[in-house]
Amino acid sequence: MDIEIVDSGLKRDSVGRRIESDAERERLLEAYDVSGQTQKAFAVQHGLAYSTLVYWLKLRRQKEQAAAIPKTVSLFQEVSLPSVSPSFLEVCLPDGLVLRGGDAETLAVLAKALRC
Repeated sequence: MDIEIVDSGLKRDSVGRRIESDAERERLLEAYDVSGQTQKAFAVQHGLAYSTLVYWLKLRRQKEQAAAIPKTVSLFQEVSLPSVSPSFLEVCLPDGLVLRGGDAETLAVLAKALRC
């Protein structure tokens, strides 16, 4: 009895499953897209496990969704405020009167005097 060993050149894992390159996987997914076949029929025709094809489609979908989401989404916006002297204080009284000055104690005494 003669034994013939045929090497198809495909990479295989330790269990014997073939390992496809990224380019081959993408080619198969593009072929599936235009085939019009069900996932099951396409997998059988191309010698793939149905679960492998489903997994590849899931990975592609997740990759496409991740690419559609902006990488950085900022919830904050930078604003510029007018420059204010650090010694400037402002007190707004209930009647609409505005007191401005640099000394908190003086403004407090003035506000208290104006409330009487």
